[in-house]
Amino acid sequence: MIDRKFIGHRFAPSSVEVEKGQLKFFALATGTTDPVYFDEAAARQAGHPALPAPPTFAFSLGLAKPDPFDWIKELDIDLGRVLHGEQKFEYFGQIYAGDVITLQAEVVDIYDKKNGALEFLVQRTTVTNQRQELVGVMTSSTVVRN
Repeated sequence: MIDRKFIGHRFAPSSVEVEKGQLKFFALATGTTDPVYFDEAAARQAGHPALPAPPTFAFSLGLAKPDPFDWIKELDIDLGRVLHGEQKFEYFGQIYAGDVITLQAEVVDIYDKKNGALEFLVQRTTVTNQRQELVGVMTSSTVVRN
């Protein structure tokens, strides 16, 4: 059982610089075809100061740290029992190549279903840029099979 004492727990923030190559690779991998995500001239012509990040890109930034699943260990959860449940994105600004993005995750809820056979851990991650501007919020649900 996931200890409910972790509700409200904030994990150590992580920061990463957004690279053009990352953005292009993500756009390609997600089937994006709009040239603003690949061509700097097209991006500038569309009013962007640099290559913009495609939607949902911020999620991949959490995987850039040396141990992207350290939070699972921190909560004493068996990785072999973990399933990705749900992901929601809210956007307040744009991420661009060259930005330094900081992710700050917090456990906002833990609950169970099916008489404890499934536990759900809900995290809210704020996404800010180097100017301390909130550019997004990601909410994810992780399912733990007991």
